[in-house]
Amino acid sequence: MTDRRGVIAKRAENLMPDVPYVRGWAQARRSAGMLAEQLTALDLESDLPGLTADVNVSGDGLVRLGTVRPEAAALLAELVVLGLAAEMMPHADSLAQGTGTACRNASAA
Repeated sequence: MTDRRGVIAKRAENLMPDVPYVRGWAQARRSAGMLAEQLTALDLESDLPGLTADVNVSGDGLVRLGTVRPEAAALLAELVVLGLAAEMMPHADSLAQGTGTACRNASAA
């Protein structure tokens, strides 16, 4: 069974000709490296020791987080929420000041 993104597809253990495995793996390697850099900056690299790049049978790159402690998963979720909240702050400020897209569209009507 494969979900719409191909994440559940089996790992590429037996390589097939004409499937661009290296391209997918290289993309996963870059992304895993970026995540590892951020985890290191936060002194959290030891919380995700199984962080690796992989590829599925379709040649799609995958980043495997490995097995993590529940506390590490909760911390990662909290960091994602904080990042999203920080990203949304400028939008909230502009809406409150009447300079956001929603305010401009309403005044144009």
